[in-house]
Amino acid sequence: MKRSLFAATAVCSLAAISPIAHAADAPYVDDRTDAAAVVRSLYSAINRHEFSRAWSYFGETKPAKDFDTFAKGYDGTEAVEVKTGAVSEDGAAGSVFYSVPVAIRAKAKDGSEKVFAGCYTVRQVNAQIQEPPFDPIHIDKGELKPATAAFDDAVPASCGNGPPPPKKDAMLDQAKKAFAAAYGEQCDKTMPGGDPRGEPDAYSLHYKDAGAAASDPDRETRLFHFFCSMAAYNESSVYYIADDVAGVRQLQFAAPTLDIRYENNNSEGKVQAINIIGFQTDDQAVNSTYDDATKTITSFTKWRGVGDASSTGTYLFRNGTFSLVQYDVDASYDGEVNPQTILDYNSAP
Repeated sequence: MKRSLFAATAVCSLAAISPIAHAADAPYVDDRTDAAAVVRSLYSAINRHEFSRAWSYFGETKPAKDFDTFAKGYDGTEAVEVKTGAVSEDGAAGSVFYSVPVAIRAKAKDGSEKVFAGCYTVRQVNAQIQEPPFDPIHIDKGELKPATAAFDDAVPASCGNGPPPPKKDAMLDQAKKAFAAAYGEQCDKTMPGGDPRGEPDAYSLHYKDAGAAASDPDRETRLFHFFCSMAAYNESSVYYIADDVAGVRQLQFAAPTLDIRYENNNSEGKVQAINIIGFQTDDQAVNSTYDDATKTITSFTKWRGVGDASSTGTYLFRNGTFSLVQYDVDASYDGEVNPQTILDYNSAP
């Protein structure tokens, strides 16, 4: 079958990156489960100054005339970062060849940085026809050249005859970057249950502007729901909305400030009055859900674990954003779930 292979110029390209010093805190990645993982493993080994391991990811065609030359080629680089793109594949003569688009950002010890981009060819020989010693999936050839684009945009769209990658979701990418910048260290790295924090829930909300004619096209707003953290009985989330006019922005959740009066000033006693004395905004919603049928986000905050005291805000999507329309409070610590509505913009005054 037809396939695209790249000239064996990996050695020259890699040497041009300049060498990489050992990074003690760089993650150890040794993964041959797929072609992109092999490339990421190569740069993990280089980042950690584990050049024997890096050498092992290449097959019979090595990236230098000998190992010492390969290792010496990395005497001066501080660190290297790698991104991979959409992988394509083609089979021939008992092997599968994968084309992996790659961009790397190399930082030298003097602080300068260079970006390189290109393609690796990774080969997987049919394991069923092999005899010892086993030949694992490995890098066959590669070529990287100086890139004119910034690192985030330098990964080639495709390699060889491979199909272009799926169209990028720019709004989702912007929301993820905004969340990572603001909450990457503040929020939990794992989901409840221990799984790594995953992709946000994403929704598309279609509507017409106020005053729009029936023939006017619908507008679209995107909603992104990110898990943030889990405490004893409350789970917090961060939301972003995005459209083609205002771009990506974080939702803020309005909530009333309350003055709660108890009989004999005993919070375990009877509630005498709940008064709204102002408003505030919260950047996170608690125990929240989004209902696409009603276009509402509900935030339910337990005041203690049994849930007999709580506050609930309901936020309705209209005119391109969410606004508070109802707020319910159960201020009695009586073992009963009996909230009362203290704010209602759903009903006419």
